[in-house]
Amino acid sequence: MIVVKTAAEIEKMRRIGRIVAQAHRLVEESIVPGITTEELDEKVARFFEEQGVKGAFLGYEGYPKNICTSVNEEVVHGIPGPRRLVEGDIVGIDIGASLDGYFADMARTLPVGEISDEARRLLQVTEEALYKGIEKAVPGGRLSDISHAIQTHVEAAGFSVVREFVGHGVGRAMHEAPQVPNFGPPGRGPRLRQGMTLAIEPMVNMKGPEVVVLEDGWTVVTRDAGLSAHFEHSVAITSDGPLIVTTLED
Repeated sequence: MIVVKTAAEIEKMRRIGRIVAQAHRLVEESIVPGITTEELDEKVARFFEEQGVKGAFLGYEGYPKNICTSVNEEVVHGIPGPRRLVEGDIVGIDIGASLDGYFADMARTLPVGEISDEARRLLQVTEEALYKGIEKAVPGGRLSDISHAIQTHVEAAGFSVVREFVGHGVGRAMHEAPQVPNFGPPGRGPRLRQGMTLAIEPMVNMKGPEVVVLEDGWTVVTRDAGLSAHFEHSVAITSDGPLIVTTLED
């Protein structure tokens, strides 16, 4: 069942969404060559404690850390640890949290120092694809309109979309119905309604779309070892169009 939110509930999501966006800004300001992914995780844990919010990932189905840090060929769900980031890496940062029973989820892939032109283009196209999908999150549309807009933009740039992992509803729980694929034909799936809240999150590979899960049971990597990027926003569908919940802007 797709949970439709009231204006008051969406406002609660905006409050936690702003805090999640602040956590992302903290991470972005902290990323330099030599920092470990564990140190990034600890910074976010301290920030959440200061803000009085609960991280959504720690303990979720046994996940051991507060954020996900996915480096280079890692697609999603990379576990923070002793790995030191080096110049030229890209690192996907996925952060979720809850406040007063409402959740927000956001991801960005960030450069570590100077990165290659092809890596920078991958990040740009993936972020653009996110916003192409968000543009379709309007009342009266179909869920797959979002999916199709993302896939079309990604593949036109010569990259590929991950199939095995998709976006999702978000709000009263971290993961709600419906699933939001990043591929597919337009005009299919549930009719989009005012009050729906979705985590839209393209995962884009530089080479082929195939992925595998490592032995830790969490870290997803590209099968061909090509780079991967991940961007995500939590979005509410309103009568005035899509409202990005995970933002510092009013």
